[in-house]
Formats: sequence, C-alpha cells, structure tokens
Amino acid sequence: MVERRNSRPCPHVFDLPTEIVLLLAFAAFAAGFIDSIAGGGGLIAVPALLLAGFSPVEALGTNKLQGLFGTGAATLTYASKGQVNLRKQAPMALLAFAGGAAGALLASVLPGDLLRIVIPFVLVAIALYFALKPNMDDVDRAERLRPFVFGLAVVPAIGFYDGVFGPGAGSFYMLAFVTLAGYGVLKATAHTKLLNFGSNVGGFAVFASVGVVDWKIGLMMAVMQIFGARLGAGLAIRNGARLIKPLLVVTCVALAVRLLADPTHPLRTMLGF
Repeated sequence: MVERRNSRPCPHVFDLPTEIVLLLAFAAFAAGFIDSIAGGGGLIAVPALLLAGFSPVEALGTNKLQGLFGTGAATLTYASKGQVNLRKQAPMALLAFAGGAAGALLASVLPGDLLRIVIPFVLVAIALYFALKPNMDDVDRAERLRPFVFGLAVVPAIGFYDGVFGPGAGSFYMLAFVTLAGYGVLKATAHTKLLNFGSNVGGFAVFASVGVVDWKIGLMMAVMQIFGARLGAGLAIRNGARLIKPLLVVTCVALAVRLLADPTHPLRTMLGF
C-alpha cells in the first residue's frame, strides 16, 4: 500500500533554489513533449523530482499530478484534429482509470522486484518490434480483438500496471493498439494518450488521498507539461509515423537503460554489479 508522507519537510516552489525550479520546469516541458509522442515522460520528470529532494513515493505522486495535465492536453489536441473521438472512447478511459486506481492501491502486494527485472527487457522487445516490423505506418489494419474484448481485458490490465509501477505504460498501450486493435501508428498514439490520462487520474486519486502529492510544485510543472504536450502532439499529427516510430524506439531503449542503470535495480544486485 502507498505510505503516507513522512514528517520530513517537503520542498516547495518558493523554498527551492532558482536553478532547481528551472530544472523542474524544463523537465516538465520535456516530459510533456516526449510523452505526447512516444510515452516515457516519467523517465524525465521523476528523476528531476528526486533530485529536487522528494522521496520516491512523493516523486511518483507529484509526477502523477503534473503528468495528467500533459496527457490531458495531448488528448485534447489529438481530439481537436479528429484523431480520437472522446465520447466513443470514454468507456475505455474509465476502465483505464479503474485499473490505475487499483494498481496504486495494491502496489505493495505485487512482486515489485519481478516487475523491475522483466520490464526493461519487454521495453527493448517493443523497441525492436517497432524498429524492425515492415509496414509500420499510419494505415489501419485488421483488428485481432473486438473492441469490447480489448477494452474489457487489455485496457484495465495496462492501467493497473501504470498505477502499480508506471514506466513504459504508454509504450504498452501503443503496442496493444497497433498489434491487437489494428490501429495505425498516429491513431494508436492519439488513443494511447486518452487511456494514459485515464490511468494517470486513477493513480493520482489514490496518491492524493494518502497525502504524497505536492500541489504547488505539481501544478507549476503541470503548466509546462501542457506547453510541451501541445507542441509534441502538434508535431506528431503533422509528421505521423515518420516522427512517432523512431522516437518511440529511442524512448523505449532509453527507459530500459535508465531502469537497468538504477543502482537499486534487483538484477544488478543478483549479478553483483
């Protein structure tokens, strides 16, 4: 279960050095930009929050706050250009919300170390799939799962993962839309942002309820997330798979390397390095 904030005074915007505030603002903008195209914004935002002095659980909670503004802005940008029908996809977003909330609630029950070992290799596999598979473009193809089954089984499962752990959730949504729903790359990206938004809200609701969200810093970063997300989504709409595909591959590999480089990663402990 998510633990409450401890008694240590947490940093606030006006208590932090100017360079740290600027770092958080830039990190939020970059995270919003990257996340709106290929996912993985947490790879940028969470380390920045840790550097600013937040505990891991505070960094995750505050990241959910600022991240949901970025995914929300990206979703609205894609919707305004006709890439996603918000009303039609609302039931899936609600299922992602439920999955994200359940994942955050049950975080301590799941084998976290097993997830941390497996996820980097899954991300590399996703990168290889998008890099090597031919005809990976913006053309829709035959669906392998009916929308009802996809929404009821796949969406809450990825949302649950987003709530309990998080890194790479956007990439998993993308892979599912392309391989199972038959979406083209741009359409998959647009729908991924909506579901990311749903699971982010679900996880955020739980983190906020137990007091591990810093509202002042989270909302400051949220403003920059919106700017970054709108810019990234606009570029993705104009360039489609030509931009999304290589950025997705790079982001997946970078996220896998970042996870494996963590000195506390269980695989490093197991192998003795």
